Amino acid sequence: MPKQKLMVICLDALCDIDITAMREMPNFGPMLRRGALIEHIAPVYPSFTYPCHVSIMTGLYPNRHGIPHNEIVKPGVDQVPWYCFRSMVKAKLLTDYAKGAGFSTCAVNWPLTGGADIDFNMPMIVPLSYPGDDWGKFYDGYSTQSLLDRYFWKYGWLKPNFDTSLDLFTMMVSLDIIRDERQPDIMFIKLCDLDTVRHDLGVDTDAAKAQLKMHDSQVGAILESVRRYGDYENTNFVVLGDHGQTDVERVFNLNILLRERGFLRADAAGNLIDYDAYCHSTGMSAWIALKDPDDTAMREKVYNFLMEIKADPKYPVDFVLTKREADAQYHLSGPFDFIIESAAPVSFGNARVGELFVKSAPGDYKTAMASHGGLPERKCQTAFFACGPSIRAGAIVERANLVDEGPTMARMLGFDMPGVDGRVITEILI
Repeated sequence: MPKQKLMVICLDALCDIDITAMREMPNFGPMLRRGALIEHIAPVYPSFTYPCHVSIMTGLYPNRHGIPHNEIVKPGVDQVPWYCFRSMVKAKLLTDYAKGAGFSTCAVNWPLTGGADIDFNMPMIVPLSYPGDDWGKFYDGYSTQSLLDRYFWKYGWLKPNFDTSLDLFTMMVSLDIIRDERQPDIMFIKLCDLDTVRHDLGVDTDAAKAQLKMHDSQVGAILESVRRYGDYENTNFVVLGDHGQTDVERVFNLNILLRERGFLRADAAGNLIDYDAYCHSTGMSAWIALKDPDDTAMREKVYNFLMEIKADPKYPVDFVLTKREADAQYHLSGPFDFIIESAAPVSFGNARVGELFVKSAPGDYKTAMASHGGLPERKCQTAFFACGPSIRAGAIVERANLVDEGPTMARMLGFDMPGVDGRVITEILI
């Protein structure tokens, strides 16, 4: 029996509502007709890109893989590093299991793969902006050197053009790898532009629909590249999202209220002086961190304050979770003591001075025209579909979880990921 392969394409912020339109597109449509679909995939909490991507690759929730946020948050600091490196993940990746099973591996623009043991690796190292002019330095030591030597001189100039596309560099490198390496056995490709458009303009806009058509064309190029240079007949193709998005009308700057109530001290410019409790935005939810988690009197005071604003209808707070409740109910641990969830259509901001409520606007992904980061059950969720020799044609599963995807994709190729949180979705497999 010929060796099977796996091609995984992630469309950042793919929503379950997109599937209807995708059925009519020239590349997504045939994949859906000859493949299997999971209509609603619940992301992990918070439904942010990086925790979600690591959960896809590990089959684990954030409390076990160790990546709870996109950003390595720090009170009072607005521009912080993001989680970027494989060494930060406290678990095996699907690519690790695959290498142990004798498969060659590849990842292009995939989060948390910097420095990973992946045969052909061009990771997402710095999100959205690269300070300075020497962009290649952010890849040195964390990417496959042969890929940098072959492709960065050729396509690196595309990286600054964020006003046009985040995906140009990814597509060019991916197509060349398929051709030059005759399609690695397992390949992960992440495309970002749908997420960007939705953040800036909203979930269900003409621009989002146009971007989805662009992704259809890009996927068509990947499919054709595999036909020409790879093993199309023995490849399982997967299209998946990491999270959905929800339209947002206004932003609740909770740190301003914390300042007014005496829990936070800042100067007139908003620079943090000191704090007892601080709010870190996770988009449609927020983390409340205590400066001294062992101060039980302050913990109770902050909790009572949060419950007070939850009960007051002028503050858009749906619920309050303690750290223990977040772990028990949503498998999330991290640098927080409480989590609060917004009432839609509201997200949380990090501002320490100014207006308590402001209108959402393009810019920070956490407070833009559409956002995510909230509960896994929020609308819109994401979706998953696949076609190929391991896939049961016509199978439809209504609901599954993001942590189920890694073990299911491993099973497509005949190996398992033992001890993970997710299950193999056998209903879509032959």
